[in-house]
Amino acid sequence: MPTLLFGSISTLVDTSELQRAAFNVAFDRHGLPWTWGRDEYRELLTGNGGRQRIADYAEEQGTQVDATAVHETKSELFRESLRSSPLGLRPGVADTLQAAREQGWRVALVTTTSRENLDALFDGVDGLSAADFEVVTDTSSVEQGKPDPAVYTFALGELGEPAGAAVAVEDNVGGVRSAQAAGVACVAFANENTVMHDFGDTPRVTRLALDDLAGLVAERA
Repeated sequence: MPTLLFGSISTLVDTSELQRAAFNVAFDRHGLPWTWGRDEYRELLTGNGGRQRIADYAEEQGTQVDATAVHETKSELFRESLRSSPLGLRPGVADTLQAAREQGWRVALVTTTSRENLDALFDGVDGLSAADFEVVTDTSSVEQGKPDPAVYTFALGELGEPAGAAVAVEDNVGGVRSAQAAGVACVAFANENTVMHDFGDTPRVTRLALDDLAGLVAERA
C-alpha cells in the first residue's frame, strides 16, 4: 500500500526560527555569551541533533558546557513557544493529509524528537493531531538518530510496508540521507533555515501535493 512518511516536526509546521530563538534564550539562561544568528544557524543545521550541536559548538569555542542541561532548557522553551505561537501547517500539508486519507495511503511521522515535543506540536497546532498518523516515532524508538536509517526501518516495520512503497518528506540533508539509506524515495521540503542547503539530486518541493509524491512511488513500482 502506498505510504507517506513525514520526517520531522518541521515538515509539518516550520518551527526552525522557534528553535533558534529557544537556543539563544537557553544560552543566556546558562550564562553563555553565544547568540546564533540566522546565517550561522543555517550552517549549524547541516548536522543533526540539538544536544550534539551544542557540544560541538562549545568545543569549537573552547568552553566547558553541560550540553545536556542547556539542551533540556532549550527544549522546554521551544515547547512553550510551540504551544503559544500561532503556527499553521506548511503549504500543501493539510490537503496532502486529507488526500492521503481519502486515497487509502498509510501515513506516519518518522522523527527522533522527544515525545514531549510531539505532545506540544499536537497541542499547539490547529488542524493537526496524532490521529493523522498511524505510527508516530520518537527518540525512544531507536538508538541511532538520523542520518542512520534505523528510524525509517523501524517505522516501516510497524506499518508492515516495504520501503519501495513509501515516499518520505524531509527538510534537512541528514533526514534525506536517512530515508534514502532505508531505501525510501524522498523529497526535500526545506524549511526557512535549510532552504540554502545542498540536497543534491533529491527532488525539491516548496508545496506538498500527493499527486507529486505518488509519482515518485509509481516510478519505483
